[in-house]
Parts: sequence; C-alpha cells; structure tokens
Amino acid sequence: MMSDLEKMLNGYGLTTAQIFYRLPDHPLLLQSYVWQNYDLAPEFPEMKGFLKFWEEKLDGPLHSVRYVHRKLIAASEWRSVKGEIILH
Repeated sequence: MMSDLEKMLNGYGLTTAQIFYRLPDHPLLLQSYVWQNYDLAPEFPEMKGFLKFWEEKLDGPLHSVRYVHRKLIAASEWRSVKGEIILH
C-alpha cells in the first residue's frame, strides 16, 4: 500500500465527494455522506470502487455525488476539478 506522499508523486490528487442517498425507511429524504481519498482524475477508480461497494453492501439507494479533486502540479500550484454524477 502506497503512502499519501507516494500517491501524490504518482499523479494522485485529493478527492472529496459528497454522496447523497435515500434512507430506506424514508425514501423521500436525502442524507449526505462525505468521502475523501487520494484518487486519479478523470477516471476516479477509488471513488467508483467505493460507490460500487455502497450499492452492493449498504442500505440506502444512491441519488447523486458531488466531488472536488485537487492535484498538486508544482510548488504552490494546484489543479482543481469539480463535477457531479447523477445516479437516480
């Protein structure tokens, strides 16, 4: 398993995702969960793996995901990517 520094040197950036899901007992209510990990944009294999795990193992159907991805390009220079994935 790579350390955070090794991931950053291999092109990973910090991804923060706000996951919106429906409660099983109250399908009209939306809840949110914040997930954060180092990931590769624009494919986001880590985030997609977590969403797949969520759908297979956890209750509460997914509604949508908002994410922000920041990658260090050079000293004091960051690249940011923002997006939203609609799942319902």
